Amino acid sequence: MINGKRITVVMPAYNAGKTLLKTYQEIPSSVVDDIILTDDASQDDTVEISNELNINTLVHAKNKGYGANQKTCYQEAVRRGTDIVVMLHPDYQYTPKLISAMAFMIAEGIFDVVIASRILGNRAMAGGMPAYKYYANRFLTLAENLIINQKLSEYHTGYRAFSVKTLTAIPMLENSDDFVFDNEMLLQALYFGFQVGEVSCPARYFEEASSISFRRSMKYGFGVLQTAAKYFMAKKGIQSFPIFDPNGKKLTVGSL
Repeated sequence: MINGKRITVVMPAYNAGKTLLKTYQEIPSSVVDDIILTDDASQDDTVEISNELNINTLVHAKNKGYGANQKTCYQEAVRRGTDIVVMLHPDYQYTPKLISAMAFMIAEGIFDVVIASRILGNRAMAGGMPAYKYYANRFLTLAENLIINQKLSEYHTGYRAFSVKTLTAIPMLENSDDFVFDNEMLLQALYFGFQVGEVSCPARYFEEASSISFRRSMKYGFGVLQTAAKYFMAKKGIQSFPIFDPNGKKLTVGSL
């Protein structure tokens, strides 16, 4: 706990058997009250390792997608009772040592959402981020900032912390089940007026770290721009969209 707030770490997993133990060992047990892993039909020993570590483990019988995996994670965290949820990939690409700092910023009421930016500190490429991903990240971030009138350093990190108030207020269940889910969720938080902060996070790219193909990266990029356009049109009252509808489908206990 931090400041009396219960902290939950959720890990959306797919074939994370080689990195799960290392990730788990660096999670700060002094502040984290609960850990949840949802396995999206992995083909390796992710589930066995998770159970050996006594992690609260949920398993999708078939692969539902990255976004659907997170929906299950967040729903379970809300069901089990929490105040702050930190989403951490179990592939060890992001250091778990930032959990305390990210959760603290929410527990103290400074922000509602905190993202770990690989761009702040200018260390992304030094950590192994491929050049094409770095420049695509910078282009998409610039485009989004211009379209939605924000000033974040990065929209594409997979390391985030949320207050439970944020998680249950945004229409998360209207989002994609694919990789653009992350971007939709962050833009929803901004759209509905939640305060978003950033911390600098070193990037780590290595063989076992998860990554998407160039083709799926292109699909993600177009999805990001489409989401930003929807945000702009919804804000201007030009058109409404389920992901920015205050009456859209939200997390509720036992809904998944």
